[in-house]
Formats: sequence, structure tokens, C-alpha cells
Amino acid sequence: MIDTNTPKRRAPHRADHVGSLLRPAAIQAARNAPVPADELTAIEDAGIRELVDLQRATGLKVFTDGEARRAFWHYDFMGMLTGLDMKAATKSLDFKTEHKTPPIEPHLTGPLDFPADHPMLRHFTYLQGLVSPEDGVAKISIPGPSACHFRMEPENIDHAPYRDPDLMVQDIAKTYKKAVQAFYDAGCRYLQLDDIFFAYLSDPKQREMRRAKGQDPDKLVDTYAWMLEEAIKDRPEDMVIGMHMCRGNFRSSHVAEGGYDLAADAIFNRTSVDVYFMEYDTERAGGLEPLKLLPKGHKRVMAGFITTKTGTLESPDWLKAKFDEASKYVDLDQLGIAPQCGFASTEHGNAITVEYEKRKLELVVSTAQAIWGES
Repeated sequence: MIDTNTPKRRAPHRADHVGSLLRPAAIQAARNAPVPADELTAIEDAGIRELVDLQRATGLKVFTDGEARRAFWHYDFMGMLTGLDMKAATKSLDFKTEHKTPPIEPHLTGPLDFPADHPMLRHFTYLQGLVSPEDGVAKISIPGPSACHFRMEPENIDHAPYRDPDLMVQDIAKTYKKAVQAFYDAGCRYLQLDDIFFAYLSDPKQREMRRAKGQDPDKLVDTYAWMLEEAIKDRPEDMVIGMHMCRGNFRSSHVAEGGYDLAADAIFNRTSVDVYFMEYDTERAGGLEPLKLLPKGHKRVMAGFITTKTGTLESPDWLKAKFDEASKYVDLDQLGIAPQCGFASTEHGNAITVEYEKRKLELVVSTAQAIWGES
């Protein structure tokens, strides 16, 4: 078990969100045009100011840039690493929808590293400049280290040394360790790692797919927990680490199904993550029983009872009942609330309007105030 009773490392607020937001129309138009890079940056800057204003208007105290500069929640970050390139592919990701994700795949082309000029460092500092201490805290979400492994097809490992799986895993962890420190040095005190593949590995179909690749899904859970902890264990004591786990999010569709039972011990007790964003909006997320494995202390689960996949608003009474149920397994003081996922994990966005996105975020804030008297 990892000891994380560090008072400074706790969720800054009861109401939070996963990070991605529907892209402003001007950003969508510019990215589809396309326009020159400097012009696109200026349009993105203006759009992100709009997104910060939207978050401020809902009462949120945690701000992101909505991932507005990205096409994918994970591929942009990965493709900006040294030694990893995104290349055209012949297949899309396996979402349960008629829509297809752009057919691209990561390739390992050389030694992995986190470059000193990784663009998302600048993305964060721009966001931070828009958020005053009175507003709250600026947060950036990046894919967790498991993404570099789970999405890497064996035939795409072009860098021969990484055909040794242990070396590949070790270098992913080293790269992320460097990234964590780089974001801290850039001023980030709240970093979120989207390590969704812990949830995928509870899905029987996904587990069988891993076995077909010659991988043991239970060992992968252990490996991913090790990589994550290696990346974050030496961070400064005033840096909070969040972790998001879902089952896929593309145009309101998903990939995986199944509870957190097979991963709960690893994520709660073998990593020093401080804040867990857990998808719980439908029965396909399983039951709340795994929450009993959360160790007592400062760790907090942001329960994702509010869906981002539709505009239907959850009722306050239903949400209170869900928290009453959750409190049977974990102290209410170690809970908070956030939507189950982002509103636009890719630039396409979910099937929800900006108006209902705002109303969902307002519901997050009002629920936190109703249950804990704070947001």
C-alpha cells in the first residue's frame, strides 16, 4: 500500500470536471479550413478564453483549456513525445457507433523522451495566465503512461530495442517522470493523467483481445500501476495528481464495459494518486463496491454520476441517493463530484449542446454545495 497522507496533496475542490469541452465554433472552423499556424493559435487563444469564461460562469473553481488545441485526448500529446510518431493506419478505434475515428496509430521510432519544448507546457502556461488565484486552480489533463503501451501495436514498434517489453515499459515510465517534473516547473500544481485502460482491462472482450496479443491482462494492470507510480512518486509535495478512468468516449459512444473490481486495489493502493475521476453514469460501469478499497486519508473519488454523453439532466434527488449509496463503501468526506468523462474527448464532440454542457457543469457545482456545503 502506498502512503499518501500528505495534507497538501488533496483534491482542491469538491466540484471538478474531467477536462475536455465542446470546441468553440471558431476553433472548429479554423481547424477544418485549415488556416496558417499562427492564425490558428490566435483563434485557439480566443476560444480558450471563452471556455474559461464558461467555466467561471458555472461556479467551477477548477479550470482547463477544454483540450481545445487537440484532435484527440491522447494522440496529440503522444505524438509530441520524442521517439513516438503518429502515422496513417488502415483501421479506426473500436467504438460502438457508425462514426469512425480518424485512422491513425502511434509508432515507436526511436528512444522515448519528453522534450523540453513539448507544446503542452505552453498550452498550460497560457491557461494559467487566464486563471487568477481568486478564480481557483488551473489544471491540465494528459494521457497517462498506460496509453503509450495499450495503443502500441507490436508491429508498430519500429525501434528495435523496444521489442524488449520490459525496456519499453521502463522508458515510458522515465519519460512520464520527466513530464511530471516539467509541468511542475511550468507552474502546474494540479496534473491529471487519463489512465482509462485500467477500466478497459475489466472488460471480458478487451481482456480476451489482450490475450490474443500474447499479453496477460492481470499483469498489465500491475504493470500500468507500476508505470504510473514510477512517474509520480517523486513529485513535489504540493503537486496534486488526478487520474481519470472511463471506458471510451467518442461522439457519445463507448468501447468497454465492466466494473472497477479487477483494478481497484492497484489504482487505490499501489499508486500515490490523490484524486480519482471514476465513470459511474450507467450500469456498464459496474457497482460501487470497489470504493471500499480506497484507503482512509486524503485520497478522494470524484464520482462520475453525471453523464456527458447526453443532454438529459440528472435529478438532484437521484444524485443524492447515489452518494448515499456510495457512502456505504467510503466515507462521504473522501468523495466529490465530476461528470463521468469529458464533453469532447476528440474534436468532434459528444451529442450534446453547449447549453446543456453548461447546465451539466452547473449541476456538478450545485450538487457539491448541496451535499458538502462547498464546491
